Amino acid sequence: MTDARYSRQTAVPQVGDDGQAKLSAARVLVVGVGGLGCPALLYLAGAGVGTLRMVDADRVSLSNLHRQTLFAEADIGRRKVEAAADRLRALNPSLIYEPQAVALTDARADALVAGCDVVLDAADSYLVSCALSDACVRAGVPLVSASILGMDGSIGTFCHRAPGYRAVFPDFPAPASCASAGVLGPAVGMFGAWMAQLALHLLIDYPPDPRGRIWRADLGQGRFVPIDFLNASEDDLPPRPLLLALEDIQPGDTVVDLRSPVERAALPCPGALTAVPEVVPGRLVLACASGRRALAAAEPLFDANPDRAIAVLALGVPA
Repeated sequence: MTDARYSRQTAVPQVGDDGQAKLSAARVLVVGVGGLGCPALLYLAGAGVGTLRMVDADRVSLSNLHRQTLFAEADIGRRKVEAAADRLRALNPSLIYEPQAVALTDARADALVAGCDVVLDAADSYLVSCALSDACVRAGVPLVSASILGMDGSIGTFCHRAPGYRAVFPDFPAPASCASAGVLGPAVGMFGAWMAQLALHLLIDYPPDPRGRIWRADLGQGRFVPIDFLNASEDDLPPRPLLLALEDIQPGDTVVDLRSPVERAALPCPGALTAVPEVVPGRLVLACASGRRALAAAEPLFDANPDRAIAVLALGVPA
């Protein structure tokens, strides 16, 4: 039964029985079980990757279903990682699934990356990409990261014999989200499948090595532009504030909520100030929806004092 399951895959000369054995022994971390993560997980499970660790704190909603192919209407309200694990077990029960219903933060990143052979960043969050990249550099693990809005996207392979994420993307991207800019299901599915393909390349050493290369794609026009970044560097970039979750806030922290009154009313951050005080005795935590405003506010503070303890809290938007 096992041989029959993978027979078409092992027939590929670059895979064979040796490649299948590597896949069976591999552990892959997928952060974000959404439009990118769902197809990536489906193809990784179909390929027989032995252990799939998935991280996402969100629950399934109706607006997810047009592109997040692991879920059905019956899953609405369930944790994404739990619904995904059930669906993947039905597809391939011989694998190990490790659902983690938590938000990815700097404090959690090292433990979640530990023991993994490849990490897939499917969270479509700049702050998460930066935190994962730093953790992958420390662990010596390659990172595949992708993002897409509408029909324009990018995908690349970073870390472990290649520069990290901020070497290519030092600045927060233009403000947009799937909710505001929209996204087509087949477009995001294509990128998710591409992420799984790059992961397989890395796991079985299928040439050419994709590390240090990014592809920018305009699916509307059918254009794909490869860009090499092996000589890029993060050495001259400013410090990066740590990414936190609400549960990471400590009693001595000073939390400043940079959102508008309307945003604060819809999704409160209890105990937060609305402006940075002149004196901050402990760690300063800057909160906003995506982290964009927090990073912009942190930059001059770091310029004045590079050793200052600053963290970012991305609160998201109300459901």
